[in-house]
Formats: sequence, structure tokens, C-alpha cells
Amino acid sequence: MTAAGTVGRRRLPTAVPVAIALAWAAAVAAHATGVADRFHHDALLAHGGVGLAGVGGYALVWCVMVGAMMLPSAVPLLRLFAEVSGRQARPGRLLACFAAGYLAIWALFGWAALAFDDGVHRVAHALPWLAAHPWLVGAATLGLAGAFQFSSLKDRCLTACRHPAAYLLRHYRRGPAAAYRLGWGHGLYCLGCCWALMLVMFAAGVADLRWMAALAALMAYEKIGRHGQAVAASAGVVALALALLVALHPVWLPPSLLGQR
Repeated sequence: MTAAGTVGRRRLPTAVPVAIALAWAAAVAAHATGVADRFHHDALLAHGGVGLAGVGGYALVWCVMVGAMMLPSAVPLLRLFAEVSGRQARPGRLLACFAAGYLAIWALFGWAALAFDDGVHRVAHALPWLAAHPWLVGAATLGLAGAFQFSSLKDRCLTACRHPAAYLLRHYRRGPAAAYRLGWGHGLYCLGCCWALMLVMFAAGVADLRWMAALAALMAYEKIGRHGQAVAASAGVVALALALLVALHPVWLPPSLLGQR
């Protein structure tokens, strides 16, 4: 594949900002109507498990949240992909296949996080001491996210996300199936650098728009901001400090940091 020498002349397809705006609108609506609370993982697991309807509803809410939070950080690659695939037949379908592959990775992560949370609930029920100190789970999640900000895996995946043209040069092929695989592969890099922060988002739930906005802005800036490396390190320090604070459990902390709803 030869990269288009005119990359950058093509504007971002209108469908991309429209999809991001609709995802945020849906997240706000889910918050306002209580749908997000209904499909929060704690609510789903409160009665000892989830059925197919619960898993399906959770997956839908999770994908809306991922679309709102993660698509903005993928805009540079989406723009480049729209440029190089613009001469193929039905370029809109190719862009949709790319986005589907990207979101599929995050959908799988969401289901894995739900299964893991179910395991955590079972352990907490088996250990009365942990059941009496539920905020320690939140502290551990924040601590994990903070420590991961300084890991070599985070750095490698973040480097790949910051240079979308290099990724496109290596992996671009023609056709819908190739577009899906391209989105899937980029989603893996995105997951590799953002999974720990999204685990924090999973703990907060889509119903907390403040966490959504803050973490979405952080993850986008890490990838596309001029000082992304410094911001990523600063976020790690903040997350570790919050982990310690939550573990100490001061009464003045907001409920969302203590894992209380």
C-alpha cells in the first residue's frame, strides 16, 4: 500500500462528530432518565447475577459510553483512514467497518470487566472484612490506574496511538474486512494504553457524567495533546494520591470516590 501523499487535505467525515455528539447526548439522556443507574454493574449484580436482558442493556449503555469517550481520541486516525480509503467503493461503509472493529474491542473489555466485577462481589461476600470496607476496592482500582500510567506497556501503546500515520502505513488494506481488522488492531493499542483508566470509569459507571468528561478529556489529550506525556505522568500521580486518600476513607470525600451510589 502506498500512503496517500495528500493525507490531511480531506476533512473529517461529518458522520464522526455526529456519532460522538449522539453518544454524548445518549449518555446525558441515560443519566437524566435513570437508565444508566439501572444498568450500572452494581445494580445488575445486586441480586446475585444478571440475565440476558441485563447483559444486553449493559452492553448497549457501555458502548454508548465508549463511543462518547474513546472516539474523540481516535479522530486523527479516522481522518487519515477517510483520506486513504476515499477512492474505494462506498467509503462510508468502510469507515463504519473501521469504527465497528474499534468499538468491538471495547465491548469485549466491558463484558470482561463485568465478569471480573462479579468475581469481586463474590469474594467480598465471602470475606466479611472486605464487605465492611468496600471503598478499598475503589482505592485498589485507582492505585492500579495510577501505577499503570508509568508502565512500559502504557508508553508503547500510547506511542502507537500518537502516530496514527505509521500504524496506517503498516496495516492498511482494501475492503470492508480489512477496514474492520484495522479498527480492531487500533482498538487493541487504545485498550493497551487506556484500559486501567477505563476500569476507573467502569467503577464510576456511565451515570456519573463528571467522571466521563474528565477521563475522556484526559485520554484524548494523552494521545493528541502536545504535552501528552507529561499529562499522563501527572494523572498517574493524582490517581495514586486519590488511591491513598480513598483507602484512608475520610468522611468528607464525595460518595463517587468511595464507590457509594
